[in-house]
Amino acid sequence: MLMTTVSPAMAATAEMISARLERLPMSRWHIKARVIVGAVTFFDGFDQLMIAYSLPVLTPKWNLTPSSIAWVIAIGGIGMLVGALAGGWFADRVGRLNVIIASLALYAVMSLGMAFTDSLMLFLVFRFVQGIGLGAEVPVAASYIGEITKAHKRGRFVLLYEVIFPVGLVMSAVVSAWVVPNFGYKILFALGALPILLLPLLWKLPESPRWLASRGRFEDANKAMTQIEREITDRYGKTLPTPQPLPAVAVDVRRGRFIEAFQGVYLRRTLMLAAIWGCAYFVNYGIASWLPSLYHSAFDVSVDTALHYSIVTSVAGLLGCVLVAFLIDNLGRRICITASMVLCSSLLFLLAATGADTATKVLFWSAGSALFVFAVNMALYVYTAELYPTRMRAIGCAIGGASGRLGIIVGPLVVGAILGGGGSLTMVFGMFAAVALIGALVVGFFAVETREKTLEEISQ
Repeated sequence: MLMTTVSPAMAATAEMISARLERLPMSRWHIKARVIVGAVTFFDGFDQLMIAYSLPVLTPKWNLTPSSIAWVIAIGGIGMLVGALAGGWFADRVGRLNVIIASLALYAVMSLGMAFTDSLMLFLVFRFVQGIGLGAEVPVAASYIGEITKAHKRGRFVLLYEVIFPVGLVMSAVVSAWVVPNFGYKILFALGALPILLLPLLWKLPESPRWLASRGRFEDANKAMTQIEREITDRYGKTLPTPQPLPAVAVDVRRGRFIEAFQGVYLRRTLMLAAIWGCAYFVNYGIASWLPSLYHSAFDVSVDTALHYSIVTSVAGLLGCVLVAFLIDNLGRRICITASMVLCSSLLFLLAATGADTATKVLFWSAGSALFVFAVNMALYVYTAELYPTRMRAIGCAIGGASGRLGIIVGPLVVGAILGGGGSLTMVFGMFAAVALIGALVVGFFAVETREKTLEEISQ
């Protein structure tokens, strides 16, 4: 790949920004930034299952068929796909926080639109546009968190931030199980406007110093870095060590381009990530979005009970995310992701082989598979952000996120096609098991390990 020649002073400045970030001790400032930006991810988790838990009510309201249910689910994923690609492109040009703030506002406004319409067509339009906001903000948020974090124990730090996502899933299950039967689905969607409250907190955060330096804005990068250092030292009483020079790296201040993700060393990384993102989200969302409706329609379980069953699956997924956060820096990214996908596939094969003929059997085995596939979804956020240089990190995360959104679109549609064509639940879960196994093989053979390396080292 061609590199832009820059002066030694610029290179030294870029290296110094990274060195200053790497020498920062983990502090309450990091936790504050992680929680504020992580709240964005919370609402991603909250939103992804709100539609699933509303479907038992929306289906009779609009006389939805299995095929139309699949499209109600998938339309949000299509918006997320568009948003992920557009958000990554804009974030590498106008900044991480600018895209996060704009996307969050768009998501909140569209949630209100979904809450106050009785038209199926308008509901779908609002859900599509809401998906654009949601798809843009989540991968960019992952880029920001990865860029303010040092190499040592980066996996644990980033994933503990990402655990807010499955917490959102659990909260969505708990809140939906109470709100939908008692107050209706409209109140549930109105809650999606709450992220507006985060905007003042996001405005106070500094832009990513690594991104500013990658754009050649060294003065702004120094100001952002000084703001972080001052807050850590003054407010939290920390003493900062002297920055240690990092290994020399080539500095390229060109704007990142999508095509570069498919060139040179990044081609293999991008194709591997696209495959595992697609497989993991195909399985995760395909199962999770359909479960409440399946419990209700296939096993004649009440709406109340179906929603409570779904809480179990979400809690299992949360446990998997916590486990991978504490294992990923010790075992490494490749082992954690590969092993989790193999175990997820095994449980789904067992469910298919024993016959998915009772609600409790589906609940038990699907909860087990959720534990592992949720862990993969979380691990991918930290892993994807590590595999690209700062100037094109958001683009790389956007491609991964878009591949995941493609899985979100296709998974529910395939389930709808199988069930609409007279297929059985055994066929559905057997298909999910095969897709999970494909994801495991791709990562096992083609992934590169990144633990305990600085972002600058990995990007070479």
